[in-house]
Amino acid sequence: MIQEEKTELTEKTELTAGEKVKELQKELTWSFPNIAKEAPSQKEEAFEYCEAYKAFLDCAKTEREFTQAAVKLLNEAGYAPFEKGRDYKAGDKVYYVNRKKSLIMTTFGQREIGAGVRLNVAHIDSPRLDLKPNPMYEKAEMAFFKTHYYGGIRKYQWAAIPLAMHGVVVKKDGEITDIRIGEEEGDPVFCVTDLLPHLAADQNERKLKDGIKGEELNVIIGSLPFSADEDIKEPVKLLALSVLNEKYGMTEKDFIRAEIEIVPAFKAVDVGLDRSMVGAYGQDDRVCAYTALTAEMASIEPEYTTVTVLADKEEIGSVGNTGLDSDFVLHYIEDLAETAGIDYRTILRNSICLSSDVNAAYDPTFSQVYEERNACYINKGCVLTKYTGSRGKGGSNDASAETMAKIVDMMDREGVYWQIGELGAVDVGGGGTVAMYVAGMDVDVVDLGVPILSMHSPFELASKLDIYNTYKAFCAFYK
Repeated sequence: MIQEEKTELTEKTELTAGEKVKELQKELTWSFPNIAKEAPSQKEEAFEYCEAYKAFLDCAKTEREFTQAAVKLLNEAGYAPFEKGRDYKAGDKVYYVNRKKSLIMTTFGQREIGAGVRLNVAHIDSPRLDLKPNPMYEKAEMAFFKTHYYGGIRKYQWAAIPLAMHGVVVKKDGEITDIRIGEEEGDPVFCVTDLLPHLAADQNERKLKDGIKGEELNVIIGSLPFSADEDIKEPVKLLALSVLNEKYGMTEKDFIRAEIEIVPAFKAVDVGLDRSMVGAYGQDDRVCAYTALTAEMASIEPEYTTVTVLADKEEIGSVGNTGLDSDFVLHYIEDLAETAGIDYRTILRNSICLSSDVNAAYDPTFSQVYEERNACYINKGCVLTKYTGSRGKGGSNDASAETMAKIVDMMDREGVYWQIGELGAVDVGGGGTVAMYVAGMDVDVVDLGVPILSMHSPFELASKLDIYNTYKAFCAFYK
């Protein structure tokens, strides 16, 4: 009897010890949950949010179009153009447009601006094909555009897909005309041709990166002659030009005064039988730009003044006066400081910034390029990226422990689903963001954005739950 009691007591003790181990494991270890499993109620909210997001993507395929569409929303939300020297109070909302291709928005906070600002920076340019300055030519009785690709593209992905023509032309008389062909029902589209497999034996021997070469990214725009008159030189090119002239008043010389981009003609759509993902062109980085824009508009009398920046030229190094490697953001901060009678350096040193850019979601088809423990995954929330760069963190900002702690605390307090991520395995490759340029202004900064599948392709994929939690993260940051 005594022995039986001892055995029973031992079993209870061991059970209790096992429970303690499980509790200890739960307390000390960590894994990022799948949102759909842990918070299934978010699905309806995320799906609803992404309907407006998809519609916005369809009307904002270039940096100019994004800026124009964003300003329309800002005006409807009560924002007004920023006026240097004007006295603003908490809750006032302003915006500043830089050369029609980048944008800054602010909601003034309850604290005085010397306490720092909540700076959020995304980019609104995406990889694409730009027309060369003298793009039109005819060969073999077909008319073409010559292009120069913009940003890091995989050139073979741009052949044999429907393409649209977007841009702006400044004509001789100074009139500025917007161009948009290939998006409306009934519009013609354009195409880069590729070889049929029967004749591609030599092409098949090329390395994948040269499957289609840069000078082979020629966009076919027509095949009919202007007339049957044999004396007319390049009659197919002439007919194409006459169509542009009739529609937009353009001549061939006007291409020199134009910025015209060739982008995929795809619409933003749901992907998967469960409709859980958004498939679209340009989600790098318009997914972060749109979530930042809508979170900014939702901010009402925040504690700290917000400065939301949507910049250009990130895909080619943030160059030029609309990119972050210029002083346009610094000058805006200086104007805010001057208006408030405060040294702008004080504002910058007390500020914190989110460099809002996407990261590469783990793709099990190509698992060898990821380090699984530190990759980001779809449906696990926005991704906090401590450092980008390549190999030995070259070209990285590498956020401090203190900065990471602040952002994690903000998200945890507001119930945001987030995860960490690297841009691939250490020696595989890498990439950069605008974080290093913001850090160069003496501001604490860390990258945060959406995990993306097929990044930089003409058709990128993002989880609706991740998009929605990125929006929630920005709301928490502004709060």
